[in-house]
Amino acid sequence: MIDIRRVFTHVEHIHHEFGPRAETPLVRGAIGVVMTNPFAGRYEPDILPMMALLDPVGVDMAHRLHAAMDVPLDRLATYGKGAIVGASGELEHGALWHVPGGYAMRELLGWKGDRVAYMAGKAAAGTGQPANALSIVPSTKKVGPPGAALDVPLTNINASYVRGQFDAIEVRVPGAPAADEIVFILAMSTGYRIHARVGGLLAKDIAKWDGLR
Repeated sequence: MIDIRRVFTHVEHIHHEFGPRAETPLVRGAIGVVMTNPFAGRYEPDILPMMALLDPVGVDMAHRLHAAMDVPLDRLATYGKGAIVGASGELEHGALWHVPGGYAMRELLGWKGDRVAYMAGKAAAGTGQPANALSIVPSTKKVGPPGAALDVPLTNINASYVRGQFDAIEVRVPGAPAADEIVFILAMSTGYRIHARVGGLLAKDIAKWDGLR
């Protein structure tokens, strides 16, 4: 059921936005996997088993993206995910990525909860609190033609309301997705927009509680 045709990786280093040159550039990266949509061209009422099959895909992509960005793990400050579904699929097929994509990045970044317990609504019950990647992974998805672009949102990994880190990265895989394919996407960055200066909560001021770092 998992048939991957291409893997596309994009990394950018932003030095300035027509203002002072930053001492350390913002690094933003995205990875997209182009795979066959097994539900293309028909309505399948039970698509949920596909979600578990995507778990190892998400884990592999998260590690590949970190390697491509070539920054220490503790510099990764924001994340996001998305999906572009080919024209013979439906938007709900892209929603299969919510758990495999999101938890892959959260676990890479140090989340130490139990995924199964969390999904059952029992997060941290007797297992201790997670250590990092506490905030929801923002997401977007669309049905589109080959070469369609998707703006993947990025927010802070521990507090999605860190205003200076609200961002997005445009992802487009040339020639994909074909009508019977899906592009699943993960994205991360090292933090603040270059020249961020509109106030709000800072990442360093996120409250510390229950042993969370």
